[in-house]
Amino acid sequence: MANAYHASIEGAQHGAKSLAQFLDYAKASGAAGAQPSNYMLNGPKGFKSVKEIKATFEERNLSLDGISAHCPFWVHTSIWTGTKSGNPFIPADVVKLSPEKIEKWHETYLLKLLDLSAELGVKIVPMFWGVAFGWELATGYPWGFWAGSGFDLLEEGKERFVKKTAKLRAHANKLGIKLAHEIHPGTAASTADDFNLLVSICGGDDSLAVNADPSHCWEGESWEQRFLKVGSRIYAAHVKNFVIRSGFPLRAMQPSWPKRAMQFTDLGSGDINLQRYVELLLAVGYKERYTKLMGTASAPLVVEAESAHKELDYCSADGIAYVAKNLCFPQAGGSFEDGMGA
Repeated sequence: MANAYHASIEGAQHGAKSLAQFLDYAKASGAAGAQPSNYMLNGPKGFKSVKEIKATFEERNLSLDGISAHCPFWVHTSIWTGTKSGNPFIPADVVKLSPEKIEKWHETYLLKLLDLSAELGVKIVPMFWGVAFGWELATGYPWGFWAGSGFDLLEEGKERFVKKTAKLRAHANKLGIKLAHEIHPGTAASTADDFNLLVSICGGDDSLAVNADPSHCWEGESWEQRFLKVGSRIYAAHVKNFVIRSGFPLRAMQPSWPKRAMQFTDLGSGDINLQRYVELLLAVGYKERYTKLMGTASAPLVVEAESAHKELDYCSADGIAYVAKNLCFPQAGGSFEDGMGA
């Protein structure tokens, strides 16, 4: 019986590699598919050709499991704040422009990326929307106050999100593409309720989907609570683990990962029961939803194993092996009670 899932890997953390180098690494590590970053698809003038990208995957017998576009989407809906935290993701000639022009450049870039995705047969783009509601609301804590005489930051944010994302959502819908937001601190939706608010203010827009990632559930909302609330919109899934160091503040101006309270880990030693996580994904219909849209036999579990202490390639390869061995299994066709008493 075929497995419900196959092991895959996310490309953003491996951006120092070319597409070919990344896929060679994925294949050597035992992956069945890969989710390259948008940057890996860039060519000397625009994007690589569809023919070249497909051939690079086919030569290694790997499936193209989506295109990770977190960085350009985040910059697009965050740059209005004047933040410099997205500068490493912005081309050198673009970063010198005004926030308005940087936003427009990214909108144009992302529209072209969606066209490329459609030509490649990729219907799912994992990403996250930026801080369209402003940094005050992104903190999740109402200080300074969110509303007062002549202002309401939440209502202003709703209007801003709908307006800034309109062209991208419309184009995604035209192409049948799901924009799979990774519910994440420091984005337009840090909780399941935040994401459902985005869906509501956009009139139930079909392009608004979820990229499940349990490693961002570390401030009170459990991964089970989160993904049950948004289960019908999960079209992509990362596999990542973390630990919370007791007694250390979760929010602190600490730039060093090894000193932080929340640390990403290898998949086998974190706080999350990943077996239960991938079972919940089955329960909410992720596998059926993905395979129907992409026309595949199985759905990817995309490894994003990171560690403050272990070398990245080592940690990610270990993560691929962990997923392939422990999380890829045949899906139950019915209740285990069905054969009792037969």
